[in-house]
Amino acid sequence: MRSHHDGSEDRLLEARLEDAVTLCERRGAPVFTDFLTEEEQARAAAFLKRQGVTYRFFGGFEDAERRMLGVFPPYEEPDTALFPIDSVTVRCRAADKLEHRAVLGTLMAQGIERGTVGDLLIEPGRCVFFCRPTVTRALLDGIDKMGGTGVTLTPGHDEPLPPAHSFQTVTDTVASARLDCLVAALAGTGRTQAEALITAGSVRLNAVECKKVSQTVREGDKITVRGTGKFIIDDISHVTRKGRLILSARKYI
Repeated sequence: MRSHHDGSEDRLLEARLEDAVTLCERRGAPVFTDFLTEEEQARAAAFLKRQGVTYRFFGGFEDAERRMLGVFPPYEEPDTALFPIDSVTVRCRAADKLEHRAVLGTLMAQGIERGTVGDLLIEPGRCVFFCRPTVTRALLDGIDKMGGTGVTLTPGHDEPLPPAHSFQTVTDTVASARLDCLVAALAGTGRTQAEALITAGSVRLNAVECKKVSQTVREGDKITVRGTGKFIIDDISHVTRKGRLILSARKYI
């Protein structure tokens, strides 16, 4: 999704969610969407909670960012094994590391829609990506290069998976758990500049734009500051002798 939208994207998403809920009720069976972005997931969760719907997100592995939404009948346990998700392994020479855009570009060039592909996990010599079964069937034949690198594609994957992210540890002290305090610490700015970033719509809390400078931030929350990066808050519960909170976070790199 774009950083700024006029509400039409929200309405389209809500229409898709309403269709999924209606279809689930009609069939009496789970219904699954395509892979959703983190922002779409946050908005979907808020919508479905208001509707009292049983749902679950899953992207093929723990901590996936792009995840499918499963809408379930109220009497059925939301089991991740039911999600129609395949994994595909792309192998190349051990000395090579495929670029994310090269892999995704090759998939899109095959006519694959972005929403049918989840996360791409990449390490030297291997890439594992998650997708709908229809994508698996369409891709396994005919692709022998990605970004000029010779590759082979096989269904499934070996454990352990390539790491999803690399992080840089961030530590600081803050006056409180307010969003403006956290943004100032993470972005290395003063409170006034942090407030300006927030009110300008340059800050996202758990993938959703947040303009409330006094919003309370909790452990596990993700903060994205445009131009600075994305962070996950690991701990903000310990207090110094001077009464300040000790912030422990990780920056996605």
